[in-house]
Amino acid sequence: MNKSDLIGAMAESAGVSNKDAGACLDAFFEVVAAEVAAGDAKVSVPGWISFEQVIRAARKGRNPQTGEEIQVAATRACKVSVGSKLKAAAKSSGAPGAPAPEAPAPEAPRAW
Repeated sequence: MNKSDLIGAMAESAGVSNKDAGACLDAFFEVVAAEVAAGDAKVSVPGWISFEQVIRAARKGRNPQTGEEIQVAATRACKVSVGSKLKAAAKSSGAPGAPAPEAPAPEAPRAW
């Protein structure tokens, strides 16, 4: 499902126009982005999803071409956490009583 499909589904579910549903979705993301960028608080929709700014500490890394040790600066990132209602919805998808699909086999580690 892409953004336009989501807007269409929201509009149909809420009984509003696609334009109004699109405006609401855009406003939601603008507010979330502004709050996360400010870093003041966690934006949370209890049971569904939460967004917050995290600071990743500076660390030592390696230049993959030369193998030289380098210093990687601290960075800011957005952490997204899935809530219990969304987890439950994902677990219950599929045919009732059907076994969960198998996870793909892990890839072999890379040899540098």
